[in-house]
Amino acid sequence: MQQRRSTAQEKKLADNERLLRWWKKFHREEREAVVAGPHGAVLAELFRMVKNLQHVQPAQLIGLARSIDWAAIDADTKLVTLHELNAAITRFREKRGLEPIDDTVSDEPPFRTIKAILFPASPHCEGAHRGAARSE
Repeated sequence: MQQRRSTAQEKKLADNERLLRWWKKFHREEREAVVAGPHGAVLAELFRMVKNLQHVQPAQLIGLARSIDWAAIDADTKLVTLHELNAAITRFREKRGLEPIDDTVSDEPPFRTIKAILFPASPHCEGAHRGAARSE
């Protein structure tokens, strides 16, 4: 029985490793498609900055994100970009022993700030990205 359990555990571990490889490959291909797409030049600069986060201040990253005309970029490209930014910031923080998402800058986490830049909320949803309820 012990042999069967360890074999089942090994199979599950191997399956999980395979799924993780596929997931990473999928996201890598999506990122490559974004860089090769019509907005690749401007987004490649953003991705270059993200790749070198150890040399970038949060305000610089947010400033570059604000300088991009996101209204001209399709939602799928924005989602891929947001995923890349979130993954990079999380890795950066975890390597330094910090909480992965608690990265508040000027009372606003860059995750939320960048998401709000890429996907601006409509006026009736203002504040919702911060968890604030709006009373009418």
